[in-house]
Amino acid sequence: MFDTFIFFWLFSWSLTGVFVADAVKSESVTEGESVSLNSSFTQIHRDEEIEWKFGDILIASVKNNKSKFYVESAEGRFRDRLKLDHQTGSLTIINSRTTDSGLYTVSSNKRNAFNKFKLTVYARLPVPVISRDCSSSSSCSLVCSAVNVSHVTLSWFKGNSSFSSISASDLSISLYLPLDVEYQDKNTYSCVINNPIRNQTRHLNITQLCHTCADRIHCCGFTEAVIRLALSALVGVATVAVLVYDIRSRSLQQKKSVQKYPSNSD
Repeated sequence: MFDTFIFFWLFSWSLTGVFVADAVKSESVTEGESVSLNSSFTQIHRDEEIEWKFGDILIASVKNNKSKFYVESAEGRFRDRLKLDHQTGSLTIINSRTTDSGLYTVSSNKRNAFNKFKLTVYARLPVPVISRDCSSSSSCSLVCSAVNVSHVTLSWFKGNSSFSSISASDLSISLYLPLDVEYQDKNTYSCVINNPIRNQTRHLNITQLCHTCADRIHCCGFTEAVIRLALSALVGVATVAVLVYDIRSRSLQQKKSVQKYPSNSD
């Protein structure tokens, strides 16, 4: 008897047209790629209007096979990058940007139905850079780095196992992860940067970066050595320029002093 009552209660509830939305669906994509948000409506009825919102901002609608985009209300961020399916009302975002990340809601005026999507657009991952730390000469000290990154983890791997890592939050920062290895180390090392959907790997060539030598240029790498030499030269030139300026200033002051207070001749 109780089961029958529950059945009829649920049936009458469904007839009222009340719709309970699904849980928020998550979508992730790398910037520059397109992403489609499925409305879950198989067919749009006559005179039915489907609306899409980004947060609380209305950005698009479709009714009677006609699409309308309200890009100005979203400060023009979606201009020429939105497409609507006239049959299902699904929304496609072209050439996605990190600023597109957020909550999207699709609703129908006929079904009292809505679905929500949490979209995360990740920035493109750079390939990490491995360089030698020239400040240390007792061992082969290396640094793996990634510049201006967010929502990522930078890790050192020995073979397939991670043994050291550092992460970046939602703020764009530069990551540096050190590693000390023996000159004759035969293990395979790699530095990996990853976010929840992508990764980039740089393999360590120990033979190329970790070798003993007396010549600092070869130890540190030609490019870095040239930069160091150039900086040293600039510092030297600047020092000479300051000395020359100081000598000329003193000489000029002495001349002015002599002209202002000439010595009395016999």
